[in-house]
Amino acid sequence: MAIDTRALITLRSMEQFIAVAEELHFHRAAERLNMSQPPLTSAIRKLEDDIGVTLIERGNRVLGLTPAGKKFLDEARETLRRAEQTITATVDVAAGRTGVLRLGYVGSALYGRLPEVIREFRASHPKVRLELREATTAAQIAALRDGIFDVGVLIPPLVNAGDVTQTQFDSDRLCMAIPRDHPLSKQSELTLADLSNEPFILWPMVEGRGFHLQVIRLCANAGFVPMVTQEAHGMHAVLSLVSVGGGVSVVPQSMSGFRGDQISYHPLSGSEPRFDLVMGYCHLSPSAQAFVRSAEDTRPTALHPS
Repeated sequence: MAIDTRALITLRSMEQFIAVAEELHFHRAAERLNMSQPPLTSAIRKLEDDIGVTLIERGNRVLGLTPAGKKFLDEARETLRRAEQTITATVDVAAGRTGVLRLGYVGSALYGRLPEVIREFRASHPKVRLELREATTAAQIAALRDGIFDVGVLIPPLVNAGDVTQTQFDSDRLCMAIPRDHPLSKQSELTLADLSNEPFILWPMVEGRGFHLQVIRLCANAGFVPMVTQEAHGMHAVLSLVSVGGGVSVVPQSMSGFRGDQISYHPLSGSEPRFDLVMGYCHLSPSAQAFVRSAEDTRPTALHPS
């Protein structure tokens, strides 16, 4: 089968032709290309032979471009521009400077350092498109495994998640959340034991085992088992139910500004109410690697509030 010689035309031959077409002088074009004139003359002749058309009008010197040469000049410039764009885009993807980052997070993460991490990353990687989605810890683990999320911000411990790499991300505390029109909200000093007879709103253990069990343990240490009358998926949903008088809850202290006109927040003393947030991932794309590096570079030296 015959080989189409046009397929052998290289970017270098286009670059050489552009130099000759712009200089209209072989010697000046050769100097511009840092080569001697005879090889350049031969290269242009070969280019014309490969294409099968005359590109340059010649006499004793270069007289100008043929109509075909003018067209080839336009196309060659565009081809080199596209080739440069292709190389740049490829390098940018490999370096994590472009692409898509799909980030999952538990609701309370938006009230900690996550917004600042996102701002820093967007400033340093403006060509990466961020897709953000709130999800419970359990839902994030499944999404990380299925490749739906690239990175997640979760609350440990992660159950049956040995394939998920974890790094420390942030920390928070728990506090009590009570409807503002509830009589208990008026008390200046309130302990968890004061909520022993109140209906609790929590999220399902299957969606966040570590957080759920920590709340149960805190209540047990206060001398009671919480009367869970309603469950909600996601902390914003839990607090929304508290705000309309559906019950009380124990929630991240970082969210104590959420619906503050409808919910009264009360701190829990001691070290037990503290909990951590981790960054989790399975397989990192270049843009996800860049995000993880950025988050680690901007991590405060002390993450644990007193």
